[in-house]
Amino acid sequence: MSPLKRQLLIITVILAAIMELIDTSIVNVALSYMSGNLGSTIEDTAWVITSYAIANVIIIPITGFLTAKLGRRNYYIGSVILFTFCSLLCGQANGIWMLVLFRFLQGLGGGALLSVSQAVVFELFPKEKQGVAGALFGLGVFIGPTIGPTLGGIITEHLSWPWIFYINVPIGIAVAISCYFLLTESPVKLAVKRIDWTGILLLVVGISTLQTVLERGETEDWFSTAYICWFTAIAVISLTIFVFWELKISNPVVNLRVLKSKTLSISALLTFVTGIGMFTSIFLTPVIAQRLLGFTPSQTGMLLLPGAILALFALILSGKLLERGVSPILITACGLMCFIYFNWRMSLMSLDTSAAEITMTLIFRALGMAFLTVPLTIMAVSSLKPEDIPQGAALNNMMRQLGGSFGISIINTYSFQRIAFHRENLISNITASNPAVNERITSYTNYFISKGVNAFEAKQKALYLINASVVKQSTLMSYLDSYLLIGVLFALVLPLLFFVRNAGKRKPQAMIFSDH
Repeated sequence: MSPLKRQLLIITVILAAIMELIDTSIVNVALSYMSGNLGSTIEDTAWVITSYAIANVIIIPITGFLTAKLGRRNYYIGSVILFTFCSLLCGQANGIWMLVLFRFLQGLGGGALLSVSQAVVFELFPKEKQGVAGALFGLGVFIGPTIGPTLGGIITEHLSWPWIFYINVPIGIAVAISCYFLLTESPVKLAVKRIDWTGILLLVVGISTLQTVLERGETEDWFSTAYICWFTAIAVISLTIFVFWELKISNPVVNLRVLKSKTLSISALLTFVTGIGMFTSIFLTPVIAQRLLGFTPSQTGMLLLPGAILALFALILSGKLLERGVSPILITACGLMCFIYFNWRMSLMSLDTSAAEITMTLIFRALGMAFLTVPLTIMAVSSLKPEDIPQGAALNNMMRQLGGSFGISIINTYSFQRIAFHRENLISNITASNPAVNERITSYTNYFISKGVNAFEAKQKALYLINASVVKQSTLMSYLDSYLLIGVLFALVLPLLFFVRNAGKRKPQAMIFSDH
């Protein structure tokens, strides 16, 4: 392959990965528009997010199997076409459940855009440049979820919600055409003796029900809803049987035996926590900026932009450091500490915090992501045999997605409970004997009277403003508690790095990823 074709293929597959990851979060800000347009409740519309996440988590761990069965070129191009065509159908959907179905199919196509793209990028770089390959792919992992909500908000504001799906169509067509001419089969051939249909069925049932519980649990008041109870039981039983089945048979669809590697197990756990931090921070920050501080989607995007730019250079730096023999353990530790500091700083915010201060704090989030993405990818497979690397990398990717789902679910539940806690504390101070409260009520009442409102209505409006202030402040405090909780979680997993041995010592050629 000529240098030009090689560069074009690298750009193509990274663009495809970014497109897939953007779609994990681009619809978040458009749910209310979809709900109104399709005549559905906001709870039903949230399945547009849930269905995509379920399909993603199901397909990622079996991508290696599908690649071996169908051939990398056929599977990848077919997945791009499926993703693109379903994006078009999503924009054309005239009912909520039709949209949910097309989003699920879109997610099935999107799984390959993440997993196989990573394999191709690593394959196209020489042995001594694997760190740079990891940095480039890490750029897509970082940028996708970061710009998704902002891009979705801008498109929805200036066009309409179907365009958040239509935007994928020209990109998908370009990626499919480029891959048709440039993408080749993997140099590493994986044999498939027999299809593990039992394992596939158990995985699909277990992951889909678990993901549904995580995504919908808070909305449905958890175990007070019958189907959440049933889905929880089904998920636990299915996944338990799945683990025993995959460890028992000789040709598992997901080779869980690779988790015998302590380094992979620890890396997967750290990747899981990284997924929690990445997705919860990009969920909480826009919510605070837009709902509590009054920022527009464009202004919110500007908060994230400096960090995203710096992350590009930090990703390249982490790749260069790995090339020069710096231990991935050390770089990972730096990333974890950046995330700890970011969450601590965010937990100190107030309603008067400036945009500049938030932007500076978000830079540490970006640096944390940059210093975690590449080293964890390298570390995860550093102790594996070459033939086990695809499965190890696939499991590591799945843990990031599951971490995001767990994180959002945990934060939704935790922040809801903390809102009630802080509201109760704040209300306990709003009494007739509190002079500050009386002064504020009098000030508001006099203001409304000056605008021509009668005394009784002016008093009611003043009390309404006091209540609105309590709601706003208790909501902010609950989100700040959430940042602190995530920061504590990162601090708790930091000592795990002491148990990792010889990460990064593997010869460079073993780091060339095959399809996963």
